[in-house]
Amino acid sequence: MDAREIETKAKALTKAATEGEPTAVIVGMLKELQTGVRATESLLRSTRIGIIVNKLKSSKTPEIAKLAHDIVLKWRAEVNKQKQAGGSAAARASSSPRPAQNGTGASTPAGTTPSDKASKLSVPPDKRTWKADGVDTNVTTSKVRDSCIGLMYDGLCLGSTEPPKEVLKKAIAVEGAAFDHLGPDTKEAYRTKMRSLFQNLKNKSNTSLRVRVLSGAIKPDQFIRMTSDELRSDSQREADEKIKKENMNNAMVAQGERSISTSLQCGKCGQRKVTYTEAQTRSADEPMTLFCTCLNCGKSWKQ
Repeated sequence: MDAREIETKAKALTKAATEGEPTAVIVGMLKELQTGVRATESLLRSTRIGIIVNKLKSSKTPEIAKLAHDIVLKWRAEVNKQKQAGGSAAARASSSPRPAQNGTGASTPAGTTPSDKASKLSVPPDKRTWKADGVDTNVTTSKVRDSCIGLMYDGLCLGSTEPPKEVLKKAIAVEGAAFDHLGPDTKEAYRTKMRSLFQNLKNKSNTSLRVRVLSGAIKPDQFIRMTSDELRSDSQREADEKIKKENMNNAMVAQGERSISTSLQCGKCGQRKVTYTEAQTRSADEPMTLFCTCLNCGKSWKQ
């Protein structure tokens, strides 16, 4: 299928899904796309067919949802294969010496390749973002997922001197793990988790988390399953533990002993079963204040 034909089928598929056409009709359209589309990144973007089919993964009809899921996986694998092939070709080209230009014999300086240049930082570590690093985060056919990849990149690169391509690779892996575990990208659980991970990554008091994720000490599958407590730094845990101990100690402090008096009378029920404690609330030369509670009706007063 060419781009124009795919666009036509994309419109027909959207209309069928919106108007509640029979399952057989939608499944037939999807099968035509599955066999007739040779996926490339530019084709999926220009026709938006990837986004349309991806939305059908959340269909309430299992047959439609499964077929849409299989198609998206197939297209993603084809695009990734093309990228890998392109990367290998670029690597081979960069390893070969450049021909002389204009007969001057000018060539790339020894030890320098285009990939080396792309790996260098152009901004200070504390100013890094995916935009500042000039990184392309358009990796999937979903704007939401690409935005989340950018979010992970911004969290991981902050204060780091790792090459942009390495940070991007890790950001893509983290987003992919979250999508597989919590997706699709329309689910609130997926979006909430990505925001939570970003907030923890950019926390200036938790730099060790970024380092561990980038170094591979924390694998993407493990990272996206960590609880809020596991994401915190050791110093944060120590501070929380200190507060917890202080609260426990305060709770265990002995309370002032209350005395029982039969001479005090409750003004509400008239009973003389009253407990009280004394406290010096006024100047030292004045009598102490009594805080009274009736054991019969619960009325409290001071005198």
